Amino acid sequence: MTVGFLMMCHTALDRAALVARHWAERDCPVVIHVDARVTRKAYQGLLAALADLTNVRFSKRYACEWGTWGIVAGTQAAASMMLREFPGVRHVYLASGSCLPLRPVSELVAYLDERPKTDFIESVTTEDVGWTIGGLNLERFTMRFPFSWRKSRKWFDFYVRLQRKIGLRRRIPPGIVPHLGSQWWCLTRQTLTAILDNPERPDIDAYFRHVWIPDESYFQTLVRQVSGHVESRSLTLSKFDFQGKPHIFYDDHLQLLRRSDCFVARKIWPRAEKLYQTFLLGDAATQAAEPNPGKIDRLFAKAVERRIKGRAGLYMQSRFPSYDLEHGRTAAPYSVFEGFSELFENFETWLGKVSGTRAHGHLFAPERVHFAGGETVYNGAMSDSALLRDYNPKSFLTNLIWNTRGERQCFQFGPADNQEALPFICGDANAQISVISGAWAVPLFHANTNFSDIRKEAARLQKIETEALGVMRASWVKARVRVWTLAEFVENPMEPLQMIVDEISPRSLRRLTEVPRMADLTGFGQFLQNLRNQGMQPILMGDFPASDDQRTRNGRRGRPYLVK
Repeated sequence: MTVGFLMMCHTALDRAALVARHWAERDCPVVIHVDARVTRKAYQGLLAALADLTNVRFSKRYACEWGTWGIVAGTQAAASMMLREFPGVRHVYLASGSCLPLRPVSELVAYLDERPKTDFIESVTTEDVGWTIGGLNLERFTMRFPFSWRKSRKWFDFYVRLQRKIGLRRRIPPGIVPHLGSQWWCLTRQTLTAILDNPERPDIDAYFRHVWIPDESYFQTLVRQVSGHVESRSLTLSKFDFQGKPHIFYDDHLQLLRRSDCFVARKIWPRAEKLYQTFLLGDAATQAAEPNPGKIDRLFAKAVERRIKGRAGLYMQSRFPSYDLEHGRTAAPYSVFEGFSELFENFETWLGKVSGTRAHGHLFAPERVHFAGGETVYNGAMSDSALLRDYNPKSFLTNLIWNTRGERQCFQFGPADNQEALPFICGDANAQISVISGAWAVPLFHANTNFSDIRKEAARLQKIETEALGVMRASWVKARVRVWTLAEFVENPMEPLQMIVDEISPRSLRRLTEVPRMADLTGFGQFLQNLRNQGMQPILMGDFPASDDQRTRNGRRGRPYLVK
């Protein structure tokens, strides 16, 4: 007693001939069905390549368009020929022309000899199916599908919607409980004979002829009526991607295929020379392990996730994700500081020293990009050109974070900068945003210019920062945002600075021994009052009484300004 192979061939007939010869020369009969759409010349070439083998047959040909009845009809024709012409066959194994045996035939024969009455076919009720693509589980059995899903997608979708709308349903024949599963099975002679010789087969075939993708449901459903022992699994390794398309195996999947312990795998790339040579020419015995494709499921799940989501923070021409569907907007955590460089002298130098990070200036300044150390070209050949940066500020930021992975980036931001990237930053879980609201007024306070110009600029910057704070406080924000008013921060600067440094460098856990020098705020309260007197209401700085100025450690006075 032995196993017979049915091969459904569509393309790469030269490879199909090699596999068929491999099985036939090891006393396994082979019946080949070739798609009727294959050219006569290619078909004759396959006939000639296998003409010397007495246990190879070719069945009646049917056109096998995906998702149509022709695939089932071809399988029926090949199976009937196998049962009729090879009475010694006890199990019938369905494979495709792109399949490749992974283990010696003798191991498969021994495995099936130990299970003479077991049918191996994935067969799951529609309620338990979680892998179908397109939303058609039970509906594929109750609707009509006169249009091709591949050739006439619009008409296919239209007719499905129409049937749903008017409630048009087909009646499932009595005794039929729809099941779904992989097309690739291994059935006993008794089970296959019972399915093909069923007296009700004409009515059953007439029903399944109009089921969508019947090759995934015909045998899977009928086997439940006649089999006494079904193992709902396939002996063929066949993996599918998130779109329902089969994964293709290449030469670099050699070790992966070996680890699966499956007897057959599909779909093999026709030019995978190493795979064909390794598995067809080598018949070395392997461990008598149970086929277990689950051992490599983790790798496939990882591949699917990588295909769908990509790598966090990586944007490239071949895969640019849709907005809000990114697998992490940026590649690593980073910190944004607003108001700190205005309040403290040489803040970037101090921050880089105490936290061990790369501290930039205002990356989104209107005149140029202020990279750390005054660089004009940074990692990844990033230019300091404001024109290039402003063409796509979000991509500028993601490129910077990606190009500097492994080193935390910190940069200054403010209302005078380009604000286009702010919503993107606020929606990024990697961002840590620290804001001293109203600190933009400190440089204006020290500016030696006409006060009317200062008032206009203060009004402009306050409006921009107010809108920015509104964005930072939105419900959809994922960034870690902290906001202090200028008055709150000046009153006790050590605590927030320590908190920021601890968050940036949690492993150091050291107390600050030095802090950057704060700008002289003597007279700042009166400056704010002068703005009020000129009709501009400063509201973001907090409480700076005009008669009780908050002072810093140095006693320098600010630059004088002119009042009109």
